[in-house]
Amino acid sequence: MATSSAASACALGRKDHELTRDEALAHARMIVEATDLPVSADLEKGFGDSPEVVVETIQRAANVGLVGCTIEDATGNPDRPLYDLGLAVERIAAAAEAARALPFPFTLTARAHNFAYANPDLGETIGRLKAFEEVGADVLFAPGLPDLDAVRAVCGALSKPFNFMAGIKGKSFSVDELGAVGVRRISLATSLYRAAMTGFLDAARHVRDTGQFAFLDRCVTTSELNQLMRT
Repeated sequence: MATSSAASACALGRKDHELTRDEALAHARMIVEATDLPVSADLEKGFGDSPEVVVETIQRAANVGLVGCTIEDATGNPDRPLYDLGLAVERIAAAAEAARALPFPFTLTARAHNFAYANPDLGETIGRLKAFEEVGADVLFAPGLPDLDAVRAVCGALSKPFNFMAGIKGKSFSVDELGAVGVRRISLATSLYRAAMTGFLDAARHVRDTGQFAFLDRCVTTSELNQLMRT
């Protein structure tokens, strides 16, 4: 299983990037303790700019029971949205070294984010991902790729698995299509959270506008939910 930073924040009444490291890891621990499945967490930029902070984040992630995480090259600064390539690579190299030093396998996913900002360049994305691969990332990730040709080009340039992020309208493709161009892992970002919130908003608006409760006919029951929680 994997978390979404935005969905985790929204579940706690915050916006994406508003959780502190302590809050994000406490939330991750709750998920780890609720399932027997291995859990990886979206830990954004590692909650700091320096490689040393990223190392500490990896170590603390392992301490709460996570067996993987993603670290991105987005700074959070709108004036300079991406780390310079040298620092971005240094951060991933430090994260990979910290992950390899753990007493159990820890999957490090490195994310290149330039397609999230103005004037993205596929060549730059591929260059960053290849550099992250070379310094030890286990999985590569570039959210926002525009089409299957771009996904194919990225996958073809890498030897390690590529993660595709579904969830953007017009830029999400089927499992079969993604598999055919070389994708090895698919994540859903906030998609499932947004689907749940869509149902919530539709139901609330229906009650407000009609005074009726027809949405109840489509709902799972509390006993069904309880059964899911026991399995």
